[in-house]
Amino acid sequence: MANTYTQLYIQFVFSVKRRQNLIKESFRDELEKVMCGIITKQNCKTYAIYCNPDHTHIFVGMHPEISPSKLMEQVKSGSSKWLNEKKFISGKFHWQNGYGAFTYSKSHIDRVVKYILNQPEHHKKQTFKDEYLSLLKKFEIEYDAKYLFEWYD
Repeated sequence: MANTYTQLYIQFVFSVKRRQNLIKESFRDELEKVMCGIITKQNCKTYAIYCNPDHTHIFVGMHPEISPSKLMEQVKSGSSKWLNEKKFISGKFHWQNGYGAFTYSKSHIDRVVKYILNQPEHHKKQTFKDEYLSLLKKFEIEYDAKYLFEWYD
């Protein structure tokens, strides 16, 4: 892609199906490495990743030849396949349909990386639902509540 120059930074947020707390600390690091490998194979760069028990944040520098939806398809299907092959979870693991994608400028990279890596502390004060809704509001994204993630209280 001669003469193509881009600066595309996206934070992806997606949830475990039924918002179950299935991602355990015992395999979290390994899962994150698998996801980073998938992202690298798509010529993208992972700046930060954190898999919470029920949802994941990934901050990526995107390559212009892949769409955000294709990257998420690859990450979610590849990581589900890996989790199911490893049998870390009884039953079949699935990510919930959909994801959030939020763009940032280069000047925000450090702040977003810190935010993602600080997820355990962050979620001591704010639920995932509140966090996700605040991201939608901050980025002024219109949404229909019936199409948001399944929320289980």
